[in-house]
Amino acid sequence: MRFEADTEIAADAEQVWAVLVDVPRWPEWTASVTEAERGEPGPLAVGATARLTQPRLRPALWRVTELTERQEFVWVSEAPGVRTTGEHRLVPLPDGRTRVELAIDQSGPLAGLVGRLYAGLLRRYVRMEADGLRRRCEQG
Repeated sequence: MRFEADTEIAADAEQVWAVLVDVPRWPEWTASVTEAERGEPGPLAVGATARLTQPRLRPALWRVTELTERQEFVWVSEAPGVRTTGEHRLVPLPDGRTRVELAIDQSGPLAGLVGRLYAGLLRRYVRMEADGLRRRCEQG
């Protein structure tokens, strides 16, 4: 199961990246996350972890598996029978704006069931994250 949302932000990729990788501050700009804690200090990097608490979902530990500075990061959370991958991509646009592409992808033996049970919620959360990121980055 895959859920996607994208948006265009009137800010350059460097500004958007700075907000996106400041994971502990996510609850300030998206209602889809109520608590976010990094597992270690320092910049987000491959192997880094974060624990997210989201309404109506169990707290999840996410581990960064891919990261390209100011372009994208991918992280994974494992639960019995389901592997959830979160993708965060920034695409600089010629006019100085940034296109943000977000996705949640679920795989594993229980992914279909979990995806059907939580499809509406996951779709809303990905959209909330995209919209909240846009609002935060466009604040004057």
